[in-house]
Amino acid sequence: QVHLVESGGGLVQGGGSLRLSCVAFGRTLSNRAMGWFRQPPGKEREFVAAISWNGGSTAYTDSVKGRFTISRDNTKNTVYLQMNNLKPEDTAVYYCASDPKSSFLLRSGVDYYDSWGQGTQVTVSS
Repeated sequence: QVHLVESGGGLVQGGGSLRLSCVAFGRTLSNRAMGWFRQPPGKEREFVAAISWNGGSTAYTDSVKGRFTISRDNTKNTVYLQMNNLKPEDTAVYYCASDPKSSFLLRSGVDYYDSWGQGTQVTVSS
């Protein structure tokens, strides 16, 4: 079982930027697709972005396209989420997770992913 640890969250004004990191311990992630999800207050967890095992393919939910960028460094067993032009509606706990059955296919359903981290809080003020 892989253990994921997210970091980089915080409080930021609207229009600002944050870079989230997700480090994996226990096993390599280099053969797995990875995803970022978020859970706004009082709402269900939702898909944000995903990346294939080698970074060659990425996918985003419509609301973050053009503002967020997912990337990975397999030498560091780390996945990143660069978030620019943040909006109050981006406020949520952000989680990373690995897709144990996919290297290339990018899936948005929560149930496809396992090894969830503890999450990192992102709060965007207006």
